[in-house]
Amino acid sequence: MTPRKAVPQLAFPGSVAETLQSPHFFQLAIKMFGRLMPREGRFFELFNAHAEQMVHAAKELEALMSDDGDSRNHIEAIDSREVRADGLNHEVIALLHRTFITPFDRDEIHALISSMDDVVDAIQDVAESVTLYNVDRYTPEARQMATLSLSCCERVKHVVSLLDDMKSAADIMRTCREIDQIEGEVDRLMRGAISELFRKETDALKVIKLTAIYQVLEKITDCCKDVSKHIEAIVLESA
Repeated sequence: MTPRKAVPQLAFPGSVAETLQSPHFFQLAIKMFGRLMPREGRFFELFNAHAEQMVHAAKELEALMSDDGDSRNHIEAIDSREVRADGLNHEVIALLHRTFITPFDRDEIHALISSMDDVVDAIQDVAESVTLYNVDRYTPEARQMATLSLSCCERVKHVVSLLDDMKSAADIMRTCREIDQIEGEVDRLMRGAISELFRKETDALKVIKLTAIYQVLEKITDCCKDVSKHIEAIVLESA
């Protein structure tokens, strides 16, 4: 009986073997494999739906600050939008747990939807502060901050709508810069408004109330900026 020949073993140079066994190579291979697999598209649908709730809440906030005599309905509408947005946030997290191939990194998806939810929460914080401090008259600065917050939320909605097509990367990055500029404008407006209060307002209680309102208003665009930073990271990672 002819003895079987030993199967030759493939030998790799040491550096190649080390490369194939490295965690970095494994992560790169998984990433390349993931790009070839079909992806779950419902994430983008949920992102867009959440951004829609964000803009609606911001519009109600602007109306609230307009002193149109319908404060209660505007506050209730903001609360309703926040509940819907929170439900969408939970839907994204649940989808994340049952999806094998995601559009981009899981941590990035979680960070993105969480930061978007923070924007709606910040809008609700303003509405709650108005109720808590029994504020029924708003300064021009507060109205301007609410208008700028709406503008910022509309840009977030726009940039989120572009996420499913990385060919729009230039538009995405440009809009993110606009969000950053609005955030800076609101920050300067808030500091100026508070400075004006302390220089001219003699009613200490009014100073406390309006300062609190200015600070929660400014938080909205801070949160929008956080969303834009996460989106910038996603674009750079996907490039």
